[in-house]
Amino acid sequence: MQAVMRWIAGRSLGSLHASGAWIGWLAYALSPTYRRRLRAHAALAGLTDAERRAAVAETGRMVAELPWLWLRPHHEPLGALLRWQGAELIEQALDAGSGLVLLTPHLGCFEVCAQAIAERFGERTRLTAMYRPARQAWLRELEEGTRRRPGLETAPAALAGVRQMIRALRRGEAVGLLPDQVPPEGMGVWAPFFGRPAYTMTLATRLVQQTGAALLLIWAERLPRGSGYLLRVTQPEAPVPTHADSDEALQIACATMVNEQMEALIRRKPQQYLWGYHRYKQPRRVEAVSPQDGKP
Repeated sequence: MQAVMRWIAGRSLGSLHASGAWIGWLAYALSPTYRRRLRAHAALAGLTDAERRAAVAETGRMVAELPWLWLRPHHEPLGALLRWQGAELIEQALDAGSGLVLLTPHLGCFEVCAQAIAERFGERTRLTAMYRPARQAWLRELEEGTRRRPGLETAPAALAGVRQMIRALRRGEAVGLLPDQVPPEGMGVWAPFFGRPAYTMTLATRLVQQTGAALLLIWAERLPRGSGYLLRVTQPEAPVPTHADSDEALQIACATMVNEQMEALIRRKPQQYLWGYHRYKQPRRVEAVSPQDGKP
């Protein structure tokens, strides 16, 4: 299978995006579960039929570009394929020296965000990105060997990963999270997402509260015909809540704020959101963790 992935990685980005649209529609046609989920989530967010159809093709493009991103040689920069809006916000956060938490939803090419940050800011800081290891052994091995690059470290979505991220923030470095990914049981709370309760991680805002790190939002818009990606960096439109009647109420308020910020980003380009993601599922049971566990 890895040989196939490497062959795919050798194609041009334009050809991968063209074929990826067909892959998206093939998956939509062959999987009733995926089809129902995508339709239901798109309807919940109020997408038009045209936006929903575009989302099917964009999901296929996302799948097709992954081998190219993962297996791209480390010495070959993305360079001209990247355009930036708001990069100065990252510069300012790094200048402050208190660490930086970067949040991106499953929107556009979220995989390229970490590589782009490492490429542009790697001489100033290291980015530690949290990920959930794949279930398939061959894919897990591939991810572990290719996601880690100069200026870029990975942290598993587990207690060890939380500790790793806290150490990074205390060194004044940056960390990256997908806040619309369903966390394990004990690492989240139920908060509205497009009007429906979704189990939402509390880690992102706890990291900010515990370390004093800055918080920024980032996503990468996939540009037409394989011409690259537009990295958009913005500040949250609302501050992280700091007071409530109880810690549970505070974490629900924080998760609600994060979900609202993610919704605002997604509505800017709903065609490129991963609507087929099982966002409203029950969390899996593992050991509960807290950023406080990361104290050295």
